[in-house]
Amino acid sequence: MKRNDRTETKRRANSGFTLVELLMVVCILGILYAGAKLVFSGQDNEARITVTRGSIETIEQAIQMFSMKHNGKFPDTLEELTQGTDDSPGLLKEGALNDSWGTPFSYTKQGKRFKIVSAGPDLELGTEDDITN
Repeated sequence: MKRNDRTETKRRANSGFTLVELLMVVCILGILYAGAKLVFSGQDNEARITVTRGSIETIEQAIQMFSMKHNGKFPDTLEELTQGTDDSPGLLKEGALNDSWGTPFSYTKQGKRFKIVSAGPDLELGTEDDITN
């Protein structure tokens, strides 16, 4: 019976992981996480830029529709696009007036033209990363 007890003890000692093995696994997972975060962090910004460009196009279309309804007149502010009447809803929802970073779009009328600008990733208007129509 002593022989069986020894093999049973050896099996218990060999089953499971040692503390060193567990620390190695945690370190490897940490390295993989850090690498993945670096790879995908740039993708997040690119996705926000793409969504913001799409939002600008949607606002442009809403302005054109507003213009058709109002004899060629552009809205004075973007908020006019969200205001509806009893007969028809607004052309845009209020949340559509912010870019992907939560910053409101800048809108200016320039004669028969208009300009829509997002402050971009740095959240400051007038810098080189601004996104415009």
